[in-house]
Amino acid sequence: MSKYKTPGSKGSSDKSEEREGIRCVRYKCGLVSTIQDVLRQRPGWTEVREEGEWDFNWCDVGWLRENFDHSYMEEHVRINHFRNHYELTRKNLMVKNLKRYRKNLERDVGRMEASKCDFFPCTFALPSEYHLFVEEFKRSPGNTWIMKPVAKSQGKGIFLFRKLKDIMDWKKDGTRSEEQKDTQVESYVAQRYIENPYLINGRKFDLRVYVLVTSYVPLKVWLYRDGFARFSSTRFSLSSIDDKYMHLTNVAVQKTAPDYDPEKGCKWQMQQLRRYLTAKHGREMVETLFKEMDNIFVRSLLSVQKVIINDKHCFELYGYDILLDQNLKPWLIEVNASPSHTPSSQEDYEMKCRLLEDTLNVVDMEGRLTGKEKRVGGYDLMWNDGPVYKEDFNLETFGSSCFTANTHLGCVNDREKQLRWLIKPLSGQKRM
Repeated sequence: MSKYKTPGSKGSSDKSEEREGIRCVRYKCGLVSTIQDVLRQRPGWTEVREEGEWDFNWCDVGWLRENFDHSYMEEHVRINHFRNHYELTRKNLMVKNLKRYRKNLERDVGRMEASKCDFFPCTFALPSEYHLFVEEFKRSPGNTWIMKPVAKSQGKGIFLFRKLKDIMDWKKDGTRSEEQKDTQVESYVAQRYIENPYLINGRKFDLRVYVLVTSYVPLKVWLYRDGFARFSSTRFSLSSIDDKYMHLTNVAVQKTAPDYDPEKGCKWQMQQLRRYLTAKHGREMVETLFKEMDNIFVRSLLSVQKVIINDKHCFELYGYDILLDQNLKPWLIEVNASPSHTPSSQEDYEMKCRLLEDTLNVVDMEGRLTGKEKRVGGYDLMWNDGPVYKEDFNLETFGSSCFTANTHLGCVNDREKQLRWLIKPLSGQKRM
């Protein structure tokens, strides 16, 4: 169990009696983190061990890779990854799919529409695109680039560079000696480094945003209201590109800094950041920023819609990493298939408990929802085979400024009140 206090854990045994008519949900969980606490606290859910039959499985991607193709799943069963989730979450495949999507948009709709996909930095896969990268590198001498291994997380293996000699190992295979060819070179992406990040108190930060996909065909996307900004511990400067505490905002990196304070942490809740930006830049500019972030979430998912293997048993909770530049333009840095649920503070733990509880509420193993909801707890439905709006469609408002997207990232998350209204006492409904 976690060292943090689970919010609302008091009296959970009484709640299970209210759900007497509901068949027990048997779950399997391969992770030891906040999700384990949330599943154990969920009334009517019981954990199965080893080879026991399960209705719900929160697994890691390693388990999925080894077992998914050999598992028979009944109609009601749910699992927390799509089979080939890596089409969006491996850095090189994400960029490949986005580039193809943008190219198709330009061909089919036009340059204006394709320009709405200009939210990821110039990126090359190495070693396969080494020569293309060198051409671009030479066009802009002196620029800073960042190298990232395609399949690692938590800042592992990342470094910045300004000279080609720093990445000689990633030359295309054809230019390598026979001796070098015996050594497998790890796949990386080389990405133009955003040299003008938005700074708060002189420090760089990025945003972690949670997006839940419950279906790819049709595409159904939920955006969570909570999230956070992750700050570096050292004031930003381009004069030192070797300081990981200055340039990498990953908590796994920052907590190893000599002056890291675990009580203080290095995070702001999304609501705090939105209030700060609104006070500094005004409501209109900040609303434009958040709309541009909505565009990133939807278009990145549309870019993989045709390649992801849709399966009614699967859902995916993605962790999006977004960086803001000085002009308040959001940039997509990467998408995580297994965003960390390990808390860095009590506040962080409580936020992740809310997120995971509401993920289970949307997945709805208990069969309590109608399927027509636009909001479930802290989640707002932002795309359902097309954009979702705050008000129901009618001809009078169509095309007018009051026809606004159903997204509330960084807004008040009064989830408990909404859930009390939404999930009424059960009257013997059964899904299984």
